[in-house]
Formats: sequence, C-alpha cells, structure tokens
Amino acid sequence: MSISPEHYDELVVIRHYIHEHPELSGEEVATTQFLTDYLTGLDIAVLDTGLKTGLVAQIGSGQPVIALRADIDALPIIENTGLTFASKHAGVMHACGHDLHQTSLLGAAKLLKQREAEIQGTIKLIFQQAEETHVGANEVLETGVLSDVAAIIGFHNMPDLPVGQIGLRDKGIMAAVDQFYVTVNGTGSHAAYPNQGVDSILALSAIITSLQQLVSRNIDPQHAVVVSVTHVAAGNTWNVLPDKAIFEGTIRTFAPEDRTLAKKRFYEIVENVAAAHGVSVDIDWIFGTNVTYNDSELSAVMFDDMKNWHEDVVVPVPSNAGEDFASYQEQIPGVFAFIGSNGPGSPGLHFSNMVVKDETIGVAVDYYVNNAFLLLKRFSLKK
Repeated sequence: MSISPEHYDELVVIRHYIHEHPELSGEEVATTQFLTDYLTGLDIAVLDTGLKTGLVAQIGSGQPVIALRADIDALPIIENTGLTFASKHAGVMHACGHDLHQTSLLGAAKLLKQREAEIQGTIKLIFQQAEETHVGANEVLETGVLSDVAAIIGFHNMPDLPVGQIGLRDKGIMAAVDQFYVTVNGTGSHAAYPNQGVDSILALSAIITSLQQLVSRNIDPQHAVVVSVTHVAAGNTWNVLPDKAIFEGTIRTFAPEDRTLAKKRFYEIVENVAAAHGVSVDIDWIFGTNVTYNDSELSAVMFDDMKNWHEDVVVPVPSNAGEDFASYQEQIPGVFAFIGSNGPGSPGLHFSNMVVKDETIGVAVDYYVNNAFLLLKRFSLKK
C-alpha cells in the first residue's frame, strides 16, 4: 500500500462521512460540493462541465490524456448494517460501495497531485453521478469533456472477493442490462363474480410463470442469461378483482444475439399468454447498459503490470450485474476491474446489510495511481 498511515486514516474518516450522507441518483448535490471542496483544497482544477451533479477534475496538462472514474450515487435502501457510521438519510444507503469508489479516487487525486511533476500528460478524474439509473456516464460524455481521452479505467468493489484481491479479465466483465415494465389490462369485477370480469391477476401470474422458460428453453445452456421479475402490484382490497396488474424486472445478457433473442421471446410470451387469458398488455422496454467490455490489449498490459506491485491479481468470473461504465467503453478504450471488499459469503451488492471493509481503500488507491502512470507511459510511447 503506497499511502501513508496518516493518509489512510484521513480517507477512512472521509469514507465514513460519505457513507453517512448518501444521496440518490441525480440528487448528489451535497456530495458534489464535498468533493469539489476537497479537490480545490488540494489545488486541483475542477472543470466547468455544466453538470447539475458530479464533476470532472484535472491534474497535469498536455497529451496524452487518460481518465480515472468513480461513481458517487447511492440507492433507495434502508440500511441494516449496524455500523457506527450508518446512513443518516432515511431510506437511502451506499449499498453498492460507491462511497468506497469516490473515497479511493480522492485518495488517488491527492497522491497524483503530489507527484504532478512526474505526470507527462493529463489525468482527468471523473466523479460520476447517476450510475444506478444508467444515465450518468452518457451525461458526462455529452459534455465533450472526455473528447481528448485516450483511455479510461474504473473499478467496482466486490464484497464476495477477499479484501484487496484485484480481478481483471478482457472482454465482457459485467452484463448488458435491460428493464421491462408490463401493464396487464383486464376487467374488474366483484371477487364473488369473477365470471363478470377478466382477471388481470390470474393472467399476470401465468405470464410470469411462462417467462421462466425463456432462458431454459431458448438460450444456449453455455451462455449466461438472467430473467428476473422483481416487482408485482395489483388491486387495493380483498374482495375486488382489479382492472390492472403490473410487473417489472430485468434481463441480463452478455452476447448480442442472446439480448436480441431474449427481447423477442419476452414479447412473444407476454403477448401470447395475455391473449390466451383474454387480457391486453402494454410493454415498456427500457434500455439500461451494454456489456462492460474491456479492451483486450489494455487489459493484458494492466494485468501483467499489476502483478508487479500486487500479489493477489486473478481472472474473475464475469458479473451479471451491470455498469454504465460500458458507455465510456463504447467511445474510449477502457478497462474495468473488480476489487475485493469483504470476503466469500458476505452480503452482496444492493443488500441492506452489505459491508465494505475500510482496508480496501489502500489497494483501490494503488489501482488508480499505478495504472494512471502505466497508461500515460504507454500512450506517450505511441505518440
């Protein structure tokens, strides 16, 4: 770990403060101000992007330009960790570890600023808003502030990996994400006279059950695809069959052909089962993110170099979770890694009792700093 004990202690305090004060996607106003104040206190320039929340800062000047990214938003989850620094904002929690991500990038920013004389080029620091709603990365890209960036890196903590273990693989490391919201339109009636209506709840139940065959009977068994219905709602009382019922959820894929097929079969199953039950359906299909797809050349270079300064570097299993870091990778060669933050058997991402261990901070700071210099050197040689 390259950070001093004093610097580590400072970052622990910062991380605990951020964890106590989480803000939802697009609402990270106080978080953005906190980050801005810390960076300007280090005499690091914060660029004028016009973003409502989130920020991009800059260290160094000239070419090449590389970018380091951390996300800053939290989730609408009631915290159940029992931590002394648990969320003070009711119903909002850093249940994905974004408090760790932004703290680690702040730690890297301080070290990089101290070593600015060694920086041959420019390092842009992205503290990105609204990752959980899949819009933040595109909002940053639309500002044009990354138009000169040659490469971008990021990471996500993984609670089920040992603390500090770094996982990196080329190509797909996190899944493509699609969302669906379906309204089932029946005809309401008294519960005692179901023959006088068309039961939206019965139809909804049949549709959801039928969707379970989408993966098992349509997708290559060697491919990873997930269909999850996560929210169901219908009715207001015990003795009335409602007019409408809704369900929503997500589909996760890695291969483009699987993504296309899953959507096609989803529509066919939902519409045909609905027709068999005499109801109509409205389907809202919401694009989330593409596959987080690592540049093969850069991944290999980073993997080999990380083994020189860190003893626990592995090739991880891809995650079915999604990341809007994929949006950067569609325009800029990029690499995204996992860093272990607790250990096997620990509560996972988005769990109300997920705990990220502070000891992860040092490795995450090293990941940013060492790879920043590696990429600057690599792209300087290509000029």
